[in-house]
Amino acid sequence: MSNLPFIPDSAPFNPAQRAWLNGFLAGLYSCAPELAISPQAAFEPRNVAVLYASQTGTGERLAKKVAKELKAKGHTAKLSSLDAYPVHELSVEECAVIIASTYGEGDPPDGAKGFFDALCAETAPHLERLEYTVLALGDSHYEHFCKFGVDLDQRLAALGARRAEPVVTADVDVDEPFERWKSALLARLETSAAPTPPPPALAAPAPAAPASIYHRDNPFYASLVEKRVLTAETSSKTTLHLSFSLAGSDLAYETGDALAVLPSNDPKLVADLLEAAHLSGEEVVEVPKLGSRPLSAALTHLLQITRLSRKLVDAYARAGDLKPLHNLLLPEQQTHLDAYLYDRGPIDLLTEYPGVVTSAQQLADLLPRLAPRLYSISSSPRAHAGEVHATVAVVRYRAHNRERGGVCSTLFADRAELKETLPVYIQHNKKFRLPTDSATPVIMIGPGTGIAPFRGFLHERCVTGATGKNWLFFGDRSAATDFLYREELEQMLAVGKLTRLDTAFSRDQAQKIYVQDRMIEHGAEFFAWLQQGATLYVCGDASRMAKDVDAALHTLIAQHGNTDAEAYVQDLHDSKRYHRDVY
Repeated sequence: MSNLPFIPDSAPFNPAQRAWLNGFLAGLYSCAPELAISPQAAFEPRNVAVLYASQTGTGERLAKKVAKELKAKGHTAKLSSLDAYPVHELSVEECAVIIASTYGEGDPPDGAKGFFDALCAETAPHLERLEYTVLALGDSHYEHFCKFGVDLDQRLAALGARRAEPVVTADVDVDEPFERWKSALLARLETSAAPTPPPPALAAPAPAAPASIYHRDNPFYASLVEKRVLTAETSSKTTLHLSFSLAGSDLAYETGDALAVLPSNDPKLVADLLEAAHLSGEEVVEVPKLGSRPLSAALTHLLQITRLSRKLVDAYARAGDLKPLHNLLLPEQQTHLDAYLYDRGPIDLLTEYPGVVTSAQQLADLLPRLAPRLYSISSSPRAHAGEVHATVAVVRYRAHNRERGGVCSTLFADRAELKETLPVYIQHNKKFRLPTDSATPVIMIGPGTGIAPFRGFLHERCVTGATGKNWLFFGDRSAATDFLYREELEQMLAVGKLTRLDTAFSRDQAQKIYVQDRMIEHGAEFFAWLQQGATLYVCGDASRMAKDVDAALHTLIAQHGNTDAEAYVQDLHDSKRYHRDVY
């Protein structure tokens, strides 16, 4: 009876009335014990700082979802990106929930670098009163998987903060680990008890999502209205310009956003997988959160079948007790594992180590969900009303006696016909936007398909009548075969909409020249533009190009600025004048 409500002696009832009421309540709660209220289980709302470091918007989206649910549970949630959050405020927080993306080679997102540097400084505050948890986002195909989130977790602990839960790492297919992490977080915050929910009959139904909201689980099927090759027939590679119609939707985007495409796998590879596993494809399998499907349909539309990860190799090694793979997974074999993963896929496991997969469900369980492919949008919503454009390099290569290719790029090149509809949605990227002041000069560095967002930027600046100067650095292999959007760029240059165009075609001379070399070559003027308030944008390869460009930036600032280049570049980051969209 100690957990049950009762009528105290001080209540205005005579002893008989009080005894009757207490008996009634005891009978009521014996029939419905779930209604019992423990005095120790009173709800205690928490003040929670929900912080995120996001490069493409995924971390921000998940953080907003966490904050919304915390508020719905009665907690106070303060949402902020790490680049806008002063480190010293952590010392007065009681609880912090952090979602941290890693990009490139284990680096923090651009905006979070200053925060992390301050957190690692000797002057960082002690955080004994802080309880925290970290969700680390990354891509397991990179060597330093989730490194920034893991480093952040370790540094917080070193400063005395207490882990509410161990750090959780999430791969590209983030939804399932995110839900597990969020559920554990909410459960911990409510261990003292949540407010008693209203009876089901009184609960208001959740409002239906507006038809205009499109996302991974509810994409818009956009018609492919244009597909043209941007490279010459004699080029060693193929780059496509694609235009999708947004008619019938109210999908909206801004320059700098990305187009997410939900691809399907090559039917030939699906057939090869089924043959290697000795399965027909007609077997019905369960795919988490998506329900039952014939195996062939799951392999075609839902599961990742072109790439390997450490997790997949480990699961396959355990299933077959395969000593060679177990040895490859040892920490000291990381370099060899990276080489093994680089150009192989699940088909190679099935053919190199046959007989491990014995059922359709086992095969489906081994494979992760097929992730959307993101492409920097190469159009302007004002200049190309009702359409969204993408610039896509077609990935093809041969490895281990098999022709291979990029899932989505080969879909575009080989299987997608004009007027065909493909599932898409917009991935917003608020950190890669044109300056709000149209008079601000901009410097854009985008070799190869990295030119995509800058084509959109230039069209946007043209149609809006922006007065700021525009300088584009573009590079590729050869001017004769790989000069993407050449006619458009030269026309903009001729009419003064593009102020400067500097190109670097690596194979058009004996010594290779890249965009970073052009930056150094024109370093004095480059620095002068920065001094005039120019905003700098970089788009393209993260592993080499972006690092080389950043090094060139430091070099030219040191040469022509007579200042501390490291501090100058950090100030560019802090003042939102150095933006990178790298992959």
